[in-house]
Amino acid sequence: MKTVKTASLFLLSLSLIYLGGCQGGGSGQASSSGQTPAFQESSLPGGGIAFPHNERIHLSTDQKWVASEGHLSDLIRLQWTADRAKPAISWADEKGVDKTAIVSHDKANNPEQRDHKHISIETTMSPDGKYKDQLFTRLEIPYDTDVSEIRTHSSNFNVMDGILRIAAGGNRDLQFAKTGKDNATTPLWSLRANGSELKGNNAGGDFSLVRFSDDGEAIDSSLFVKRSDGNIGVGTNDPQSKLDVNGNGITIREPKTPASSKAPGNKGDIAWDENYIYVCVAKDTWKRMELSSW
Repeated sequence: MKTVKTASLFLLSLSLIYLGGCQGGGSGQASSSGQTPAFQESSLPGGGIAFPHNERIHLSTDQKWVASEGHLSDLIRLQWTADRAKPAISWADEKGVDKTAIVSHDKANNPEQRDHKHISIETTMSPDGKYKDQLFTRLEIPYDTDVSEIRTHSSNFNVMDGILRIAAGGNRDLQFAKTGKDNATTPLWSLRANGSELKGNNAGGDFSLVRFSDDGEAIDSSLFVKRSDGNIGVGTNDPQSKLDVNGNGITIREPKTPASSKAPGNKGDIAWDENYIYVCVAKDTWKRMELSSW
C-alpha cells in the first residue's frame, strides 16, 4: 500500500511539472500522429487550460473501489473546496454557450435556503421561451439520504413505447403532490398497490386511490379494488360485491325516460324521471315502479 501511494505521489509530481511546462509552451506526451501535443490556454468562454484539439484522454485502472484504500479506482474526481461550490461537467455548442451539464450540488447559492444535496442533469430551455439559453434541472437525484427520489423541473417526464414499473416489497405508490418552498413536496393523492402479503389465488397487492390532508398525512382510500376478485369499494377496503358503497346515497344526476318497455337497454341499466324508476331486466326489456310523495 505504501508503494502504491509513493508511486501515486511521484506521478502526481510529474503531472504538475508537465502542466506547468505545457503552459509555457513545453512538451508533453507524444500524440498518435507522432507530434508532441502541448496544453495551451483556452480561448473559449471561461478560460482554463485546453487539451490539444482532437487528442484522446485514455484512463484505465485495475484497482477496486475500496473506501479504506482511498477509492483508488476513481479516475476522475471533482471536489468542491468551498461549501457552496458546484463541481460540474458541461457541454457547450460551437459558440461556447452551455447546453448541458451534470452538476453535483451540495448547498444552495442562497444561505437561507435548505441544502440541496443532489446530482442534477441540466439542459437549456427553449430558445424562444422565457428562460432562453438558461440551464434548468431536468433530472435530479439526492444523496446523503436512503430515498432514491428522482425529480424533474420545468419539464415533462415521458415513457415512450414502454413500461413505467414500480416494484417494491411494501406499498408501491405513484404519487401526486404539490411543490412548496425550496422544492419541498406534500402529497395530495397516491395510486397505490399495497404491500399486503400475496397469499395465492390472486389475493394481496390490492389497489387503492389514497387521499392526503393538507399536511401530507394519509386520510383514507377513496377507491379500493381487490385483486382477487376485482370487487370495487367506495369508502371501504373490503368490498363484498362488484360495487360496494359504504355511504348513505348514490346519485344519478340526469333523468331518463325509456320510450317504451321495449326501448334499447342492457340488463341492469337504471333510469328515473319525475314519475318512475326504470330497471332494464333483460336486453331491451324495461320495468318501472311508480313514485309517490309522503
